[in-house]
This record gives sequence, structure tokens and C-alpha cells, in this order.
Amino acid sequence: MSEKNEFPLLSQIQDPADLRQLSLSELDSLSEELRCYLIESVSQTGGHLSAGLGTVELTIALHYIYNTPEDRLVWDVGHQSYPHKILTGRRQLMPSLRQKDGLCGFPNRNESVYDTFGVGHSSTSISAALGMAIAAKQEQSERRVIAVIGDGALTAGMAFEALNHAGDLDANLLVVLNDNDMSISPNVGGLSNHLARVLSGKLYSTMREGSKKVLGVMPSVWELARRAEEHMKGMVIPGTLFEELGFNYIGPIDGHDTETLVKTLENVKQLKGPQFLHVVTRKGKGYEPAENNPCTYHGVGRFDPDSGDLEQKPGTGPTYTKVFSDWLCDMAELDPRLVGITPAMREGSGLVAFSEQYPTRYFDVGIAEQHAVTLAAGMACDGVKPVVAIYSTFLQRAYDQLVHDVALQNLPVLFAIDRAGVVGPDGPTHAGSFDLSYLRTIPNMLIMAPTDENECRQMLYTGFQHDGPAAVRYPRGQGPNAEIQKNMQALLLGKGKICRQGQKIALLVFGSPLTDALAAADSINATVANMRFIKPLDEALIMELAHSHDVLVTIEDNAIMGGAGSAVNEYLASQQVLIPVLNMGLPDIFMEQASREELLADASLSKDGIIRAIDNFVTNHTPDIRLDKHITVA
Repeated sequence: MSEKNEFPLLSQIQDPADLRQLSLSELDSLSEELRCYLIESVSQTGGHLSAGLGTVELTIALHYIYNTPEDRLVWDVGHQSYPHKILTGRRQLMPSLRQKDGLCGFPNRNESVYDTFGVGHSSTSISAALGMAIAAKQEQSERRVIAVIGDGALTAGMAFEALNHAGDLDANLLVVLNDNDMSISPNVGGLSNHLARVLSGKLYSTMREGSKKVLGVMPSVWELARRAEEHMKGMVIPGTLFEELGFNYIGPIDGHDTETLVKTLENVKQLKGPQFLHVVTRKGKGYEPAENNPCTYHGVGRFDPDSGDLEQKPGTGPTYTKVFSDWLCDMAELDPRLVGITPAMREGSGLVAFSEQYPTRYFDVGIAEQHAVTLAAGMACDGVKPVVAIYSTFLQRAYDQLVHDVALQNLPVLFAIDRAGVVGPDGPTHAGSFDLSYLRTIPNMLIMAPTDENECRQMLYTGFQHDGPAAVRYPRGQGPNAEIQKNMQALLLGKGKICRQGQKIALLVFGSPLTDALAAADSINATVANMRFIKPLDEALIMELAHSHDVLVTIEDNAIMGGAGSAVNEYLASQQVLIPVLNMGLPDIFMEQASREELLADASLSKDGIIRAIDNFVTNHTPDIRLDKHITVA
């Protein structure tokens, strides 16, 4: 069946201007088509599904009422933005979603004029939208600005900082709260929908503003009226907090009732100043597997759209996340002081089993990375042993707390840093490219990078036993399937080891690139050292290799600038050791989405890439040195 026959309304829409030509009565049918298309599309590519299914009607209503892209629509995080992409001229590109040279999984300013702000990290939408609203005011423009934020994103302090500021201004800003977890109010129905229309209507807003002027000259009477209004609204709607912040609160309304959404937004569009619209939606709406298990289908791989069965990925060993999960439970059994902390990443960081086995020692602080780190510091002050499980890209958000609250006080907090290095389809917003660079500049930090699953387990134990701040950073996905030892033993701090003895060229490897480095070394008869520690460096091993080889090559899955290789360079320079050094790692660019294997190959961190880079370096910089085995690489 052709797309035109299967999706008769959706196939007509190339941009929101086409959407605005439809009648209100046609929007429900369009919602059904859009939801079906979204399920079918994501089942083939993988991606974020549950949140987008929940925002189908809201997305249609926003583009239907507002003149996008002239009116600015800012999505928070972007998990729920796939319907937006489909309606803004990218429907036929959806098969390329999250693939190399394809559509980004998040809003991206380089991709479309409808993506007004690039996102990927949570809770930035209100700040960005407020900035745009202020810009419109300064330009004396009538364009409107809308921020769509999920209830989970409101757990971040940044969102409240922006709300606090916006409420003090008269910029024309609409904040739409997509409440998809019923975390604020479950009382959505006919009464609340009707109330929202009344509160957003011209009659109510005119009377409200008029009463301010009339009663404002009688302060005691005005205060009584204001409090009476708040009391009446507070009995049926949870808007008091947002009203106190300076917003006109409207809602909650049913986010799947298209007519109510459209009519409410029509009213809100006429209002001046900061407005707050509370919309309640259901994650996974319209697709039973996603409704029943929204976490599983939040970020999902390929699946059968009919049954919902997930495609099983081939693999021989556990993921690094699973290694951490098992270690955390084992360590908690041995040491009752251990607690686990995560900023809203229980599933992604591998804390599900721990949270079930040790619920009183598990703390999910919401999307609040700064609080997570300082909370851990406070615990460590009084004898608790905190383990902070966090993605590399999200730890960036708590850098000040890491420096000021943990390292400066030399507190024993262990950071289990997942998704280090390239992460693949999630793209540059989620890449863990910089942690070695930003961590190694901090005094008192112990920094380790495992090369396999067992080493990861032993390093976690080492960091936990360390009397000071420690970090173990490990990549997304599976390792080389090393045998994992149940017994744990602390590693000697700052000590690496030789994995292969060769001649002339020594490869100093930090972390997961070891497997490809060993394969490359077999082809060129190079020595390979597993450095293990980024801080402290094994200076004795570096000196030994420098004195016994003609060329050193550092290899890491971190930005070359400021990374582990830079640390080696700095040490050699401090000792006045002159030897050619090739630093290999991630280039000084934001690498776009692709598979992890494609990204590593692009960065020359595959076996063939390592051989080619060394061959070029030796040819251009040390012509008197010849590789033992010159391999022609395709």
C-alpha cells in the first residue's frame, strides 16, 4: 500500500503550513495516522518512542495554532520531538534517524529551521525560550515563544531558575508542562478541561486584569480578592506554585483531547506575559507495549511493530553497565556503608537490581546532577560510602560540585562513569568525549579506565576502597568478553602492565581501545602497554618504554586535547625526554551520530586505523625507522 493510501492526511503535510489547512475535525484522524507512522518508523531504526507517542496531539495542536517557525517552539531534551520532525518536512527522512549522515535523534539547528534550539540535555528549554522571548521584545516583534518541558525535567534546578526569572518579566512566553507521569495531578477530565478554557479565555483574563486596577487602589480588598481567587483555584488545580513564580497557570487539561488543546491554545495565544499550560499525557499512548512498559520503550532498539517484541542484539558477554550493576550489588552485600546515587538514570546506569535489593540505600535524585554530587559529598563527610552512577556527558553538568564539594575536601566518593568515549546513535549531545580531560586537571582525583569486563570490576573495587575521590570510566556496550573474577582485589595505584612485547614502537593504551591496539600491534610487532590509570600515571613504565623504543603512541577514546596522551606528553617534557610521540584519540570536532564502530573507525581507533596512522606518522616524522611488518591497509 502506498503512503498516500495508508496515510491520506499525513502524506499531504510537507510542513506545518499544510497542517493549518486542515479542519479541526480532521486533526483526530491525523493524530491516528501520525501515531501509526511513528511506531512503524521507529520500529525500523530504534530511538525514543514512548515520549513521542504521548505528544502526538500536543505537537499537532502547537503547530496548528502557532505560526512556526516564525513563532519559536523549543523542545526540552527532545525525546518527544519525533512527531515534530515528521510534521516539519522530515517524514521521508525518518528511515535515516540516528544513523550516520541521517536525521539527528534530537532537535538540531543545523537540520531544520523548525528546530529553534539544539537540545539533548534536560531542562534547558525554559531558559532558551525566555532568551528568545526577550529578543522578540527588544525587536518589538509579536512572535510567540513556546517551551515544552516534561515533568521529569522540572526536577532540575535550572528549570526553576528560568521559571523564577521569567515570572519577573513581561515577555510573551508560554511554558507547556507535558505531565506524562501523573506526577503532579491525576484529576484530568471534563471539569478541569472546562476550567482551563475558562482560565485561558478573554473574559476571565479581562476581568482579572480589570479587577487588579479597580481593587488595586484598595490594598486590603485587593489582597482579599487575590487570596480568594488562589484558594478557589488551589482546590481544583495545582497551580499555586507557578502562580507564585509569576505565571498565569492554566490546566491541567487532557493532552490527548485535540479539540480542548486547540481551543485552549487559541485563547492562550491572545494573552500577554508569562503563561503556564499544564497538559497531562500518557507515555506510549496508543501502542499497548509502550503504554504497559514506557521505560523499555523510552529508548528502544528495533522491534516488531505488531507484537512489540524487541530485536535481540548478538553478543557474547555482558555490557559494562551490567558489570557495574553486578559489582554494586556484590559490594553492597559486603559493605553496609555503600549507597547508590543516580540522577534519574536507574535503568540506563544499571541500578535496577540494586534499587530492588537495597531500596533504603538507593537514591534517585531526579534530573539534578549537581545535587547528586553534593549529596554524595555530604554523605561521605559522615561515614557513608557513596557511589554516583552517572553518564559521562551528564557529569559535565556537575563539574563545579565535583571540584568544590568533593575533590577540594578530598572526600571518598566513587564515580561510576558510564557511556565514556563515543556513544553512537545518540550523537554529540551524549558523547562522553571529554571526561578524562576535565577530570585529570582536578587535584586528589584517582582516574581509571578498564580494558575489559574483569578489569572494570576490579577497578570499581579499587576506587571504592580508595580514601578519596575516584572515577572509573567505561564505554557503552559490551567488552571483549573477558572472564570475570568473583573475588575482588584492589589494584596497585598508578601501575600499568605490558600486554605484548614488541620492538621500536610502543603503544600506551588507556581503556577500551586495547583490543584493537593489540590486533594492530600484531601486524607491526609493536609493544603494547595497558596503562590502566590516567591519574596517577605510571611514570616508571612510561620512562621504561621511552628508553627502550623509538616511537611512543598513546591511544584513548577521549578527546586528544587535554586527554591521557597530553598527560604523557607533559610528563615526558618535564623529564626532558625527547622521543617522537603520536597521540591518538577523538578529534577536535563534535562527531555526529553513527554506530559506535563507525565513529571509532572515523577517529582511526579501529585496528586498520591505528596501523594506518602509525605508518603515516613513522613515514613523515621518523623516516629512519621502518615498521617490522609493513601492512597495506584498505
